[in-house]
Amino acid sequence: MAASTFSQDDEERPPFSSLQLSDRTNEALTDMGMTTMTPIQAKSIPVALAGKDVLGAAQTGSGKTLSFLIPAVELLHRLKFKPLNGTGIIIVTPTRELALQIFGVAKELMAHHSQTCGIVMGGANRRAEAEKLVKGVNLLVAVPGRLLDHLQDTKGFVYRNLKGLIIDEADRILEVGFEEQMRKIIALLPSENRQTMLFSATQTTKVSDLARISLRPGPVHVDVDSKQATSTVSTLSQGYVVVPSDRRFLLLFTFLKRNANKKVIVFFSSCNSVKYHAELLNYIDVPVLDLHGKQKQQKRTNTFFEFINAESGILLSTNVAARGLDIPRVDWIVQYDPPDDPRDYIHRVGRTARAGNVGKSLLFLLESELGFLRYLKEYKVPLNEMTFPSNRIANVQSQLEKLLQKNYFLHQSAKDGFRSYLQAYASYSLKKIFDINKLDLAKVGKSFGFAVPPRVNVNVGGGHSKSLGKRRRPDDGDNNDNDDDDGAVHAQPPRRQSKQRRIETLGKKKVQKEIYRQDRQRRHQVGDAEQWSF
Repeated sequence: MAASTFSQDDEERPPFSSLQLSDRTNEALTDMGMTTMTPIQAKSIPVALAGKDVLGAAQTGSGKTLSFLIPAVELLHRLKFKPLNGTGIIIVTPTRELALQIFGVAKELMAHHSQTCGIVMGGANRRAEAEKLVKGVNLLVAVPGRLLDHLQDTKGFVYRNLKGLIIDEADRILEVGFEEQMRKIIALLPSENRQTMLFSATQTTKVSDLARISLRPGPVHVDVDSKQATSTVSTLSQGYVVVPSDRRFLLLFTFLKRNANKKVIVFFSSCNSVKYHAELLNYIDVPVLDLHGKQKQQKRTNTFFEFINAESGILLSTNVAARGLDIPRVDWIVQYDPPDDPRDYIHRVGRTARAGNVGKSLLFLLESELGFLRYLKEYKVPLNEMTFPSNRIANVQSQLEKLLQKNYFLHQSAKDGFRSYLQAYASYSLKKIFDINKLDLAKVGKSFGFAVPPRVNVNVGGGHSKSLGKRRRPDDGDNNDNDDDDGAVHAQPPRRQSKQRRIETLGKKKVQKEIYRQDRQRRHQVGDAEQWSF
């Protein structure tokens, strides 16, 4: 596919006023405090306003959202779209959190316009969505699965007048398994007189295929990053620390205590590991929020906006928060579990140092994982080694082990987190670097608070498994733990008849949480929390 190309230059940022936008859009931009354009906006908005198809690539945090929203809103305004005209713009994005964020910006940008906007996504009330679509949503933000559902099955959803299709984070959409849905969506949508904008951080074969079937011939290729010396912004300071498995949590605990007044995101490799560490840190008076794919949608949404609006705080997350999300004023990104792919590293650290602001990142590595630095270097990621003297790291290992021995709820959560960490590690594609056979599982268990780790069977390929610990009870399964399905393992509660009767009445989870709350209350009454200070 032939495409003309723009590259980044050193021009000063041009003002939005130079674009000759509608008065209503200009008023909204003023309300939003937006006066000048970022490079991706300066290159893509004029092209899109001229009606051209756009194939865009830009660093995360570059201001890409307004690059497609401003032309979309202007198009609806120029065509005088009304609800009875149905949907004129569809924006497709890979995750619910990113959809919510784009929808929020769209509402601000359309505040003085008469056109309507809406959002459809998994986890929301489908019937309520359908009712709004039938009434007429001029600009629609959607995730692929729910969009396809409405296109196929919602009677009265008018999209025959579609004038613009925007595909954001196209590489991520395809990575998470929406390729077939996207093909069906594009086949269902009208293509005549439709302008399409496709943005992708990486240009893979699948992205090229998607561009070929969705864009008109000869799109304008906007790439503002190709000449940069690094893949990350210059205002980001990046470091890594080499730490043995049994010291990982101690270092994380120390780091979070010393940065309690900062805004920090900590990335983990699995949902159950996020869940356990959030429960543990909150229990020992290090307040944190957690975000992962096993949470109900309302919980994820509430957590997301709570952290966005916070001046300081700690968010523990899987990669569900790694792509596209614009979280203001993040001071630190900590990659407690390294990613499997350098591109995921880049997206994770992209949550800080956004829009010209400064930020810092820290990557935890085992000595056996240092080969990952070579891959990061190939992706033009500059890292400096950081050191933390042993005498400056809080030694709370004995307290952690005692806590798990006496707290049934945390013990079970730790067990699930330990298993899911190993399962995620075994699934890494860079097996020469992330080799589960090189892990000292006893030391890994220490980082989860176990004096003696539980037995775990993890498939490591070739029909082999790695095992450790005591004989397992029959109900200890080894389900995979990822952002889409529930891999939690629930062991039997203590064998006391009174508790068993409560379990039959209330259910196991409620009883476990009751034990957890009672134990935490007793701990505060006797001042046990002070053992964790340093």
